[in-house]
Amino acid sequence: MAPFTLTVDAKNSTGFSSEASNRKMRGLQLERKKFFASVNARDENPFDFLRALFEGVIAGGTAGVVVETVLYPIDTIKTRLQVARGGGKIILKGLYSGLAGNLAGVLPASAVFVGVYEPAKQKLLRTFPENLSAVAHLTADALGGLTSSFIRVPTEVVKRRMQTGQFTSAPNAVKLIVSKEGFKGLYAGYGSFLLRDLPFDAIQFCLYEQLRIGYKLAAKRELKDPENAMIGAFAGALTGAITTPLDVIKTRLMVQGSANQYKGIVNCVQTIVRDEGASALLNVYISFYC
Repeated sequence: MAPFTLTVDAKNSTGFSSEASNRKMRGLQLERKKFFASVNARDENPFDFLRALFEGVIAGGTAGVVVETVLYPIDTIKTRLQVARGGGKIILKGLYSGLAGNLAGVLPASAVFVGVYEPAKQKLLRTFPENLSAVAHLTADALGGLTSSFIRVPTEVVKRRMQTGQFTSAPNAVKLIVSKEGFKGLYAGYGSFLLRDLPFDAIQFCLYEQLRIGYKLAAKRELKDPENAMIGAFAGALTGAITTPLDVIKTRLMVQGSANQYKGIVNCVQTIVRDEGASALLNVYISFYC
């Protein structure tokens, strides 16, 4: 009986060992599958809208204030050139006129723009195929520009009228504009603003993003801050040159006040061309870029 018993035990032991090994292998396979699934889930980096919104608001507001402060004198000169008629003399005093009031509007406007642009861009880039990335950038920019325009237009109206010497303080400007022209006076030239600034922002940001992507692919590395700055400057200069006539029209409509010299965008173009010649729509471009 002893040999038989040993034989049976050996078979049972072998069968048990084999079954345990199979179970162990299946367990390892399941663990391996779960492990890779969890890694893939983490690699997907699910879109965090609130985080993107918060980071966009902080970055956009800070960048808007810094850029506006540094370039404000140039913007003042540009505005005065745009409203000058018949080779009128440009006053170079008070180049920072209206800066404080302008920053009060630029900070929230820039924050809203980037706060909408960045989350929308990230969401659209995940939705659109890679070959339509430019469409994603354009759409996101248009959404950001349209949303922020409700803050940007009153800010622009007050700023440009102070730059041209109509008012000495932002609170006084707002008070007098509303009293003489009504609340709609703060949105003077709103249509021309959308006509100029939405294409400007869309072209600039799209051009910047596409140039940055192309440069990154060519360099096969992440871009350094000076490289990003140079690409942004080039995109902004080129876009500014393209949209100069629209900017002249926008400025003329915003600063005319209750005089109502221009009845609208079309009438503004016709009047400028008739009284000053077509070159008046490009005089700022010629002054800055030629």
